[in-house]
Amino acid sequence: MQLHSARNRLVQLMIQRPSNIKNDLLSGLTVSLALVPEAIAFAFVAGVDPKVGLYAAFMMGLITAVLGGRPGMISGATGAVAVIFAPLVAKIVEQGQTAGLSADVIVQQSLGYLFAAVILMGLIQVVFGILRLGKFIRLVPHPVMLGFVNGLAIIIFKAQFDQFKVGGELIISGPLFVMLGLILLTMAISIYLPRITKAIPATLAGIVVVSVLGAFINRSNPGLVRTVLDFVQDTDGSITTIAAGLPVFSLPQIPFSLEALNVILPYAVLAAAVGLIESLMTLTLVDELTETRGRGNKECIGQGVANIVNGFFGGMGGCAMIGQSMINIRGGGRGRLSGITAAVALLAFILFGASLIEQIPLAALVGVMFMVVIGTFEWSSLRLFGRIPLSDVLVIVIVSVVTVLADLAIAVLVGIIVSALVFAWEHGKVMHAERKTREGRTHYHLEGPLFFGSVSSFKNLFRFKKDKEHVIIDFADSRVWDHSGIEALQNITERYNQYGKKLHLLNLSKECQALLGRAENIVELSVIEDLEWHIADDALD
Repeated sequence: MQLHSARNRLVQLMIQRPSNIKNDLLSGLTVSLALVPEAIAFAFVAGVDPKVGLYAAFMMGLITAVLGGRPGMISGATGAVAVIFAPLVAKIVEQGQTAGLSADVIVQQSLGYLFAAVILMGLIQVVFGILRLGKFIRLVPHPVMLGFVNGLAIIIFKAQFDQFKVGGELIISGPLFVMLGLILLTMAISIYLPRITKAIPATLAGIVVVSVLGAFINRSNPGLVRTVLDFVQDTDGSITTIAAGLPVFSLPQIPFSLEALNVILPYAVLAAAVGLIESLMTLTLVDELTETRGRGNKECIGQGVANIVNGFFGGMGGCAMIGQSMINIRGGGRGRLSGITAAVALLAFILFGASLIEQIPLAALVGVMFMVVIGTFEWSSLRLFGRIPLSDVLVIVIVSVVTVLADLAIAVLVGIIVSALVFAWEHGKVMHAERKTREGRTHYHLEGPLFFGSVSSFKNLFRFKKDKEHVIIDFADSRVWDHSGIEALQNITERYNQYGKKLHLLNLSKECQALLGRAENIVELSVIEDLEWHIADDALD
């Protein structure tokens, strides 16, 4: 209940707006501006040209907006997928260099393997959706969801610090102070403008105002305000513009052989899994923030089709983007039109407006992403410590840490496993017994494991004073696991002995018989001969 109320408080932090065309158009435009630097950055992570990342952002965004199962959610080129495909590209490049191939041939081969892997990734995702397996994301425990959200917020926050560096070194003096000032201005506009008017998204207004101010500053002090183009040239000085033409259909240049399939298959499977987990988890979050329900299986198919198209049209593939999705939701984007607008506007930028987009200050985009971090992090989860079970707190912390240190897919799987173990532990601590009394006998039929966690529950089952002279305890549906279980069993034999009662222990293992010894009041101890259950006890090891 407290976890649910915590999520409700997060919902209240978001800008609540009804779905309409104006909101979708303006919010989509805002998202398209934020997509540019991330698409470029993720392309560099994967080891490919920035245009490959921009094409991926356009195609992923457009196709998932039309075919996906979650209106308002934004997809594009993502770091999670880029990190997986980066070793594949590096591997092909290394093989080409070893073989003495020319630079152009190496690039063509590496892109061919990348695009083929993206196509295979998409096919796997489509199959996943056709088999209707997307619904299982609803089984993810809520503490795992909270940890996922907090971990991603931290990742988004950390990723912004790359914008403060030039050549890997932190920018200093004037440019740093100007950048910090513009970031604060962007955030202030995002916070306070909605209190005055909601006619336009506050994030879009912040980007426009800071871009105009940055242009004036650079006119009098060139280079003082770092722009999108500065970021691109810091990474690859040979790139002079992000302008590009329309993506063109082509078949991946890769040998049609089992050997080539073996090369790309591991990367494609892993990317498909990570992409779907991130997309479906983001879908669930958007569901809660908008109080609507997306269709997980349809989203799987939409993501798969988008990645297949990516592979044939020169994109690096991707999945849902939680940061851009939060920008869209905060800006009032609720319908499919918002995602379509973001994708089409991005294409228009790289076709016609690259010179303008290249001049957007990085500070404006960093400020927007900082606002995403504030809105995404589950601040109320910090107040849950001491108010929810310790196991839930542990799951939240574990998933958050693993998301930051490793990978979100691994984090979600670890969270589910830990939650399942906690459930099994809590369930196993409680033993049940069916008690029947007749003809001078009391019969207990036990259910559940007897081990150190369930000892207390086991001892509370028996009514030593009220039970009849002969007490039958049947272990047919139970099992003694460890020394603590044996000690508990010996304890109740002593208690019954104090009251002059006779015990009949049925369906135990041979090891139980050996460990119990010759207790005075056990008049019957039956053993299942073919029962090979082993007890964790030093006396037997």
